[in-house]
Amino acid sequence: MSQDRLVTLYNDEANEFITTFRSGKKGNNIKLSLKKYSKKLRKHVVFTQTKKIFRKKKA
Repeated sequence: MSQDRLVTLYNDEANEFITTFRSGKKGNNIKLSLKKYSKKLRKHVVFTQTKKIFRKKKA
């Protein structure tokens, strides 16, 4: 699968991120925001698209 369709969705409230694929339509520059379930907060919250892909820090 192509990595250029991969987007990162981030929630400030829970400091949590989700990676997902976006549709293959070209020229769609609108920031994606989806209401998804947060495992940390245990409720549905809004996740917005970010450019940076977050990585977990090694201990």
